[in-house]
Amino acid sequence: MTFQPDFAPSLSRLGTESAFEVLARAARMQAEGHDVINLGIGQPDFRTPDHIVEAGRKALADGAHGYTPANGLPALREAVAADLEARHRLGGDTAVHPDSVVVQPGGKPTMFFACLMFGRPGVEILYPNPGFPIYESVINYTGATPVPVALKEENGFAFDADTVLGQITERTRLIIINSPANPTGGVTPKAEIDKLVAGLQDHPHVALMSDEIYSQMLYGGRAHVSLLSYPEIRDRLILLDGWSKTYAMTGWRLGFAIWPDSMVDHVTRLCINDHSCVNAATQHAGIAALKGPQDAVRDMVAQFDRRRTRIVELLNAVPGMRCADPGGAFYAFPNIEGTGQSARQAQDVFLSDAHVATVAGTSFGAHGEGYLRFSYANSMENIERAIERIGTLLADRS
Repeated sequence: MTFQPDFAPSLSRLGTESAFEVLARAARMQAEGHDVINLGIGQPDFRTPDHIVEAGRKALADGAHGYTPANGLPALREAVAADLEARHRLGGDTAVHPDSVVVQPGGKPTMFFACLMFGRPGVEILYPNPGFPIYESVINYTGATPVPVALKEENGFAFDADTVLGQITERTRLIIINSPANPTGGVTPKAEIDKLVAGLQDHPHVALMSDEIYSQMLYGGRAHVSLLSYPEIRDRLILLDGWSKTYAMTGWRLGFAIWPDSMVDHVTRLCINDHSCVNAATQHAGIAALKGPQDAVRDMVAQFDRRRTRIVELLNAVPGMRCADPGGAFYAFPNIEGTGQSARQAQDVFLSDAHVATVAGTSFGAHGEGYLRFSYANSMENIERAIERIGTLLADRS
């Protein structure tokens, strides 16, 4: 008799990350001989800086082959705390203690563990929409009700504090925010963050997860405002950050979070049950990244800024499209309603007919309809070729 698996119902509630599906389809087309320009995948197109690679290599050569503490090497946690305090000018009642740092294999475990802590049937978790798709996926997995916070083009895709506060109910247990944001590039101004923090004082039952993975990628004179700067919410704040974007280390799988004292033991047990620890050599590379020269980071962000300016200019010149100025990350999120196509139709047609990979805005939630995500983590030449192909395709079909 053929095996008939009786899977747990929670598995059917897990979503996926469509950018990887687009990447796989683009790879298949390339293997068939097509010249595909990939503006879909969200990872830097730069090499990990040499001194970081060398630190990982040296750690392996020196015998860093065993288990490490579940929350991360003490030296790495100390480096994280020092780096955050220096970058965000923290200290006193906003200081970061190494004991509050938990190192994990990338940023997604933090999302998962935060939702597992607070999510269950009967409660609500607020999340940005359009937003990183894993937020909604893991909320659904826990059985909690996902409550989308609509991010709007006319607001620069920043969250509106009054909107967020107005969606809190007695069932709300967690709010997820993300600035600079994926997929929109939106950056929330300090005034809105101030208003949110002040309003949360009336809701002591609500925790907050701030995804700040793009905190060093801002443009046009914008400055990052970390939620760590607000001592009045530190007892409820989970801060997500890591190395993947800033140091072009997506494949190293290294991230961290700052957890309130009341949650550290719980998340450490989740780490032990889930992955034991992060591999040792990668953690040594992470120390080198934080303590070493930052020239490569500044150079990468400067190149992203030049590409950002160019892709926005080009997209705004395409008939049927308009593109707001993304303040951070490395994504443009143009409105494509004028093309007469849905987000998914445009994604599929641009890949099949123009051989340009993008990601439909609906991959990031229902409020992403009418938009596409373009990653400008690609060369200027490829960006220009890609938008030219799309413009030609749309002109031929008009």
